Amino acid sequence: MSSQILHICLSSGWGGLEMYPARIVPELRRQGWEPHALALAGSRVADSLREAGVEPLTVASRGRALLQVPRLLRYLREHDIEAIHCHKSSDLRLAALLKSLRPSLALFFTDHMGVTRPKKDVYHRWAYGKLSRLFSISEATRARNLEAFPLPASRIRRLYLGIDPTPYTPSLTAPQRDALREALGIPAASVAIGVPGRLSPGKGQQVWIEALGRMATRHPELAFHGVIVGGLQADQGANVAYVGELQSQVAALGLTQQVSFTGFRRDLPGLFTALDIVCIPSRNEAFGLTVIEAMAAGKAIVGSASGAIPEILDERCGRLADPADPDAWAKAMAELARDTELRERLGSAASRVARERFSLTAHVASLVDEYRQAEA
Repeated sequence: MSSQILHICLSSGWGGLEMYPARIVPELRRQGWEPHALALAGSRVADSLREAGVEPLTVASRGRALLQVPRLLRYLREHDIEAIHCHKSSDLRLAALLKSLRPSLALFFTDHMGVTRPKKDVYHRWAYGKLSRLFSISEATRARNLEAFPLPASRIRRLYLGIDPTPYTPSLTAPQRDALREALGIPAASVAIGVPGRLSPGKGQQVWIEALGRMATRHPELAFHGVIVGGLQADQGANVAYVGELQSQVAALGLTQQVSFTGFRRDLPGLFTALDIVCIPSRNEAFGLTVIEAMAAGKAIVGSASGAIPEILDERCGRLADPADPDAWAKAMAELARDTELRERLGSAASRVARERFSLTAHVASLVDEYRQAEA
């Protein structure tokens, strides 16, 4: 099989799905593959690929992409590309058409979001039937994929995501950490409890804020400060109406002095250094990339006992809480807030697990092995 591969991500959004192609580019190259890409003109996906060293082909829209089929077929031939990897289900229409016109292509799709409804009508049987492999990013999503997609189990593979743990190794000096905490509004003697992620209802910040309120009432002896990390504007991935609801909730619970909103930040690895506890209260994560990032940073973590998070986080390296139960979150956070030694023990174990099970090197090695197996 040729070691050239085309990644297609025709998305105007910006989240884990959109970040993925550029994130794996350096590791693909280290493992002997040459990535190519197709993205929307002017999108953050296209910009991220350029930053990673790939000049993408671009189209004005998904609809216009279909008019570019002759151009794309020429590009595939000229670059000896025998494999295409898609990241949005809507991109499969184009990819399946390319495979129909060039049957030798191997076609891959990663279900980053977790399917929510059956896809077994005539169109989906045609499009998904062209796939060599469908990658599920957790066992939780694979179970749903097996029910929803018109594919045999042998073509639906669980492939956990991975990260480069190096940037998450704590590197700030004590004075730098203190300065960062001060800039974030965290009092020197407080336990900093952070919740990173897109500000939208599915991420569970409302339950988390309610839990902070209950913890403040039930454990007045605990000095803590909540930190909400995430963009506040629509172009930063936020649900603006929801942001307003969160701010109102903080005020209504009397937590204005105990909760900070950081806004959009590019320095998440550094921010982890400033935090003592990281919370991931999402209702139904398809994987939980932020969980393994916090684990790599050696943080004590409270994660939702739902979706894929329990596959990643266990009692050795964190705590789980029902995403609909603020009392459970208050209890878990209070346990960690009062016990520095426990936080350090859990964080150390979490860091080891992240490096052993969820490295980007291991993820890409498994990915390219699937590329080769599919061709064989």
